[in-house]
Amino acid sequence: MIIRIVKMTFEPSSVPEFLELFNASKELIRNFDGCTQLELLNDKHDKTIFFTYSVWQSEQQLNAYRNSELFISVWNKTKLLFSAKAEAWSLTKLMTVAE
Repeated sequence: MIIRIVKMTFEPSSVPEFLELFNASKELIRNFDGCTQLELLNDKHDKTIFFTYSVWQSEQQLNAYRNSELFISVWNKTKLLFSAKAEAWSLTKLMTVAE
């Protein structure tokens, strides 16, 4: 399992356009082979900072998505809206601590 977190900072005027783009593509991304979870998070204090949190069955499936026409199309539109360079992390879960 691979957890992918991407931090994106947008121009304030571009936030509505990004949200429209995400809403239009979220089901396609979530239903891409290997994606088991997709979340969009917004910074509590800076409404121009967003994170995507996705869970993938394998690194190969994540890479297949990153090389897909879907990703290329969505990413090319999204990155035009940035006010800062995106940051991304691929992580593996070590443990879950339940309440």
